[in-house]
Amino acid sequence: MFAVNFNKMTMPVFYGKVALIDFLNTIKPLRSTVGFVPTMGALHDGHLSLMQRSQAENAITVVSIFVNPTQFNNPEDLLKYPRTLEQDVEKIAALNPDILIYAPSVEDVYEGKILSQPFNFDGLENQMEGKFRPGHFDGVGTIVKRLFEIVNPTTAYFGEKDYQQLLIVEKMVEKAQLTVKVIGCPIHREANGLAMSSRNERLSKSEREEAKIIFEILTEAKEKFKNTTAEEVSLWVTETFKTNKMFELEYFQIADAHTLLPCENKIANQKYRAFIAVLVNNIRLIDTISLN
Repeated sequence: MFAVNFNKMTMPVFYGKVALIDFLNTIKPLRSTVGFVPTMGALHDGHLSLMQRSQAENAITVVSIFVNPTQFNNPEDLLKYPRTLEQDVEKIAALNPDILIYAPSVEDVYEGKILSQPFNFDGLENQMEGKFRPGHFDGVGTIVKRLFEIVNPTTAYFGEKDYQQLLIVEKMVEKAQLTVKVIGCPIHREANGLAMSSRNERLSKSEREEAKIIFEILTEAKEKFKNTTAEEVSLWVTETFKTNKMFELEYFQIADAHTLLPCENKIANQKYRAFIAVLVNNIRLIDTISLN
């Protein structure tokens, strides 16, 4: 553990897993429950809301800040991903200085072998993000499993913006027979409806404002889905994006909320979600909405 001084504010940050594990083993007998919020940094209010929930439900809260290389299939995206540790630590300290921060190096996590473990997620990995980002979910499963093994949390918190990732983590926990409880938390949005994301920081002011169209289209798709088919809604979304030169639609899919299989014929009382991925000046934004 190191005491990092940012703007005269002292905050304990663990850069190595051994020090973190030793510290947790020391305090766990006194404080039984551990909440965990894994992040890749560039923190926003959505991340902070996960920490607040963890604090409300656990005696100890641990936040990891680690840009995981194995879940990036695009090297340029990995290179440009925002890294703002100083500001992140300040935000966490302002929320609660008792939160423990684990900000490891790649070496500390992967110990010289930056490779993904292969996983079988029962087909969840083959839909949407899995189609467009080969190997992505093996990378997610690898890092989340390693972090769970290091932190050994009681409960872990994930935002529903990455809903497919949430289901992937739940499946990994089930198959690995881990004891951690995985909690999905509501999407936090900017004032214009854009889902909060670390990637939003890479948008220009005008792009960030215009990106409100993503949530507007999802909201309209939800209304249309009440009285029409998934195919017709998807066609409408595709045509709508064709008229907007600022945005490139990568995919739009209406899927079963549990299996993520595409909706072909609506079934009564079945839960569905709409998923979308859009490129804005080569910056990739995703969002989702429950349809019933």
